[in-house]
Amino acid sequence: MKPILGITMGDAAGIGPEVIVKALEDKRIYDLAHPVVIGDFKIMQRALPIVKSNLKLRKVDDLDHYQSEFSYIDVIDLDNLPVDLPFSKVDARAGKAAYEFIERAVDLTLKGKIHAIVTAPLNKEALHAGGKMFPGHTEILAQLSHTEDFSMMLTSEKLNVIHVTTHVSMRQACDLIKKERVLTVIELAQEYTKMLGFKQPRIAVAGFNAHAGEHGLFGTEDEEEILPAVLEAQAKGINAVGPIPPDTVFHRAANLDEFDMVVVMYHDQGHIPLKLIGFDSGVNVTTGLPFIRTSVDHGTAFQIAGQGIADSRSMTEALYLGAKMANIKYENQ
Repeated sequence: MKPILGITMGDAAGIGPEVIVKALEDKRIYDLAHPVVIGDFKIMQRALPIVKSNLKLRKVDDLDHYQSEFSYIDVIDLDNLPVDLPFSKVDARAGKAAYEFIERAVDLTLKGKIHAIVTAPLNKEALHAGGKMFPGHTEILAQLSHTEDFSMMLTSEKLNVIHVTTHVSMRQACDLIKKERVLTVIELAQEYTKMLGFKQPRIAVAGFNAHAGEHGLFGTEDEEEILPAVLEAQAKGINAVGPIPPDTVFHRAANLDEFDMVVVMYHDQGHIPLKLIGFDSGVNVTTGLPFIRTSVDHGTAFQIAGQGIADSRSMTEALYLGAKMANIKYENQ
């Protein structure tokens, strides 16, 4: 059976509904999975003429016997937004609703009704205005699923990265780079790189300091925390190497094809090279959750919302990857 993908609509004032509609015009997604949007029916209806789509919408209540059909966008309707919600503005109603879409998706996934979650972007300011004080999707999903060991992974055609730390200051990142955390993320890298289709993952671990610390000359984190984690991972049979100087590791992974995954130490160390290489097609994956979650690797793009010009490639890739990972996961169970 094909997996069911639960697509959360994201912030209704942004481009989420538009890129969902555009992505679901690709029949190949329906060949891989059964997509269903978890959102607000009337907001999704509003997106159709904006992107000049001929697709039709229908409401879905029963996922126990669910079969999608190309040319239809099926929606689990939470009916929690006004039809005249303005575009391109931070709105507490949109932030609260975006959280509720995620909440419903997690509930359905934990109950086994859907097999992967694919998320459209939310706006952090609107989320906070709506009373939900989270840094972003990753932390919401982790709390709702009671997950402690998780990480953010970004994937593209040429480069894959997974983060030891994410939404913290650089000063905090220094304190969070500990052997136990680095080892946990290396182990997550091993598990999830296999779910990307790499049977024998080659994992690079990036250094934190310039020249990976140069044996303690430029900082001690590399020698005292990262290297011991790499050695322990190797003892467990994981093909990991490092710490590798950050100014060369991405070239070796993306251009020389030496590695399938790079473990990075902080947010921008991974995001900058990934977005430089695959800005429009990158996919965000949350690892460590009890379910599969993929997402677009961009924001709500308020500046172009409602104009029908948003690029849907990242959403399309997120749907493909969510379906691929779900199929691999359930084939191996």
